[in-house]
Amino acid sequence: MTGDRARPWLLSAPALLLFAVMLVTPLVMTAILSFNSFDFYGGIQPTFGFSNYADVLGDSYFYEIFGRTFLIALVTTVICALIGTPQAYFLLRMHPFWRSLMILVVLGPLLISVVVRTLGWAILLGNNGVINEALRNIGLIERPLKMMYTSGGIVLALVHVMVPFMILAVWAALQRQDPATEKAAESLGAKPFTVFRRIVLPQAMPGILSGSLIVFSLSASAFATPAILGGRRVKVVSTTVYDEFLNTLNWPLGAAIAVILLVSVLAIMVAWNRLVEKRFAAVFQ
Repeated sequence: MTGDRARPWLLSAPALLLFAVMLVTPLVMTAILSFNSFDFYGGIQPTFGFSNYADVLGDSYFYEIFGRTFLIALVTTVICALIGTPQAYFLLRMHPFWRSLMILVVLGPLLISVVVRTLGWAILLGNNGVINEALRNIGLIERPLKMMYTSGGIVLALVHVMVPFMILAVWAALQRQDPATEKAAESLGAKPFTVFRRIVLPQAMPGILSGSLIVFSLSASAFATPAILGGRRVKVVSTTVYDEFLNTLNWPLGAAIAVILLVSVLAIMVAWNRLVEKRFAAVFQ
């Protein structure tokens, strides 16, 4: 019996070891580094203190950066949910052949580097980019619209990057749906929108929840897209950490900002998870 109980742990040992080495160890090292101090002449000082956290939590500059980061992540998550939920429902109702084809279309962008996709958006959104040139050619604008180096441009590119995760999460949840519930509602005279709102949407909530958690966490910690489309004008937490590590070389402060971001995202995700599960308790049972 002892051997049978130990077998799952032995089989999982390589994956657990890899997980510990590649994820847990860097996080622990970053957390330890955040308690050190920094001197511009002496570099990192192996002391222990909360001065870095006090600097971040006591400066309104960092509050603005965190607020902007979470707002961009929230707007991205909402837009992805509004786009991904109906699209996942359409996938469910498609013929198997067309469904397989559309899944390839959804997964296609994930096969391309985020940097490449973001550079594509930079070509589209620039002052002399494709969108502004097209609008100028048809006479709708005289001056180029400012889309680069704005929060809106970052959100637009992040939605393109993140929406496949939402679609797949909602589609997986809808596959467990009983089709008889829709037919029963239709037989009782419910209109298509009512069926979607009262029957489909509640059953899709587990997928919307998991998809929103994935999209929010990835958007809040995204670096390449905000760095390319936001530049120096739209600072988010990830680019701030980059600047502290590689520009000012204040690694302890950068580590403290990263730890605060991690803790904040985890707290928001746990709160959102409990709120949704409490609101739709019957669906999660």
